[in-house]
Amino acid sequence: MTLRREAFLDQVKERGEYETEHEAERAARVVLALLGAHLVGDVRAQLAARLPEEFALILLNPLQSAEPLTPERFVRATAAWIEGATEQTAAWDVSAVLSTVADAAGHDLMDQVLLQLPTGYDLLFGRPQPT
Repeated sequence: MTLRREAFLDQVKERGEYETEHEAERAARVVLALLGAHLVGDVRAQLAARLPEEFALILLNPLQSAEPLTPERFVRATAAWIEGATEQTAAWDVSAVLSTVADAAGHDLMDQVLLQLPTGYDLLFGRPQPT
């Protein structure tokens, strides 16, 4: 089931402890644009189908990435795209958005998503995998 825009942003806002919906939306746009560059094919399409349309389109038309970013570099890239962000605030942004995405995706799809990503992303999604 697709999340409504308001429900999606409310979850991101609550998890990120943002004061405004605008801050939550900015974080969601940047994180999803970076995430989309790391996912391909059916998995990306299935994940997009569970997000509100405007965020699905961002995931499907991502920022280009020359190589898959490690979780640390993903956080750094997020910080670079959000004005005034530090690595600490960007880590918070990434966690708020990706944990909301993980909830929307559900367990089975998240397993497929994590298979496409470098090791360590399970923690960014708030879904630590047993080693």
